[in-house]
Amino acid sequence: MRVAIPDRTVVRTLIVLAVTQLIGWGSVGQLTVIGSQVAADLHMSAAAVFAGNSILYVTMGVCAPPLGKLFVRFGARRVMIAGTMLAVPGFALLANADGPVRYFAAWVILGMAGSATLTTAAYIMLNEIAGDAAKSAIGALMLVTGLSSSIFWPTTACLSGLVGWRMGCLVYAGSLILVSLPLNAFGLPRRPRSPQGQPPDQRADDGDVRARGTFYLIVSAIALNAFVTIGFSAVMIELLKAIGLSPAEAIGFGSLLGVLQVSARGLDFLGGGRWDGIATGLVAGTALPLAMLLLMAGRGAHWSIAGFIIVYGLGSGALAVARATIPLAFYDKDAYARAASHIALPLNVIAAASPPLMAGMLAHFGGKSVLCLAMFCSCSALLVLLRLGRRRPVKSAIGA
Repeated sequence: MRVAIPDRTVVRTLIVLAVTQLIGWGSVGQLTVIGSQVAADLHMSAAAVFAGNSILYVTMGVCAPPLGKLFVRFGARRVMIAGTMLAVPGFALLANADGPVRYFAAWVILGMAGSATLTTAAYIMLNEIAGDAAKSAIGALMLVTGLSSSIFWPTTACLSGLVGWRMGCLVYAGSLILVSLPLNAFGLPRRPRSPQGQPPDQRADDGDVRARGTFYLIVSAIALNAFVTIGFSAVMIELLKAIGLSPAEAIGFGSLLGVLQVSARGLDFLGGGRWDGIATGLVAGTALPLAMLLLMAGRGAHWSIAGFIIVYGLGSGALAVARATIPLAFYDKDAYARAASHIALPLNVIAAASPPLMAGMLAHFGGKSVLCLAMFCSCSALLVLLRLGRRRPVKSAIGA
């Protein structure tokens, strides 16, 4: 198997982004650990406290399209530096929150900073530097960032136990100043200049009607599958309990998902340039409805649950890669930055809305309703991906 990570510049960029993305996602994901402490300290309900995550994702989504122009004009490095600087007062405000107003304002600031520094910004950075090897580079980054919760949940628990959650927020602000900011400023390469006279890329420009239609198909495929995978990540344990497993069994089966998802990302990464994001999406998109069928057909039998976990885990892990790499088949450089920024809006809105919606359906209508909705969304996404495959540019099709 070939793994296309080409030169030292890309490797250095990957190392820098791996560290900064781990710190970024680890710090904004701390509510999972400290949510109950924050609720007690601020005299807020748990639901109101965890709404901070929803505000984070919605703000990231709303800010993403306008930021697309800044990515094109200034390059990802400068935008990420500015976003890192903005996150520091966000954590400072969160540490000094005395009620809902300051608390929610802090998450708005962190959402604005996250839009400039997290995930989408990192992928745009890699596309600027790695070019045609961006798919492999993104896959390598995802292998590392998938460990964020594993590293930072115990770190956050330790910090909050030693110095309290407020001081923990200030520690994370300090890590951004002392680690992330210097790495972004001095570790990330400047955007390479396009050689004069270079022929324009033949992939889609976002100006013509066909390109706009392609963009809407990309958004639809990504959004439909993300609705399923993001929602399932929040309700998986409760879903397994609803179909008849004991709490211990549900946790046991559910804990396998992370390993399978990372394994799928690893397999896609090892494939190097053998296939593009659309091929990954088609295979993974087929796995999701197959997994739902296994679970519904087995009616709670352990063999069907095991099959569901394996097929769904591998499929959802590969879809995480496809979400980032499908646009690479159609857009290059500046066009990718604009497209990725606009895709981030519906994706982040879904990240905020899907978990509570699926949790509500599960509570009021049972596990079968959630599975039927997931089946409908995943089958619809597969049909869209098939249509996208027919629109794949010649350059991408040859690579695949």
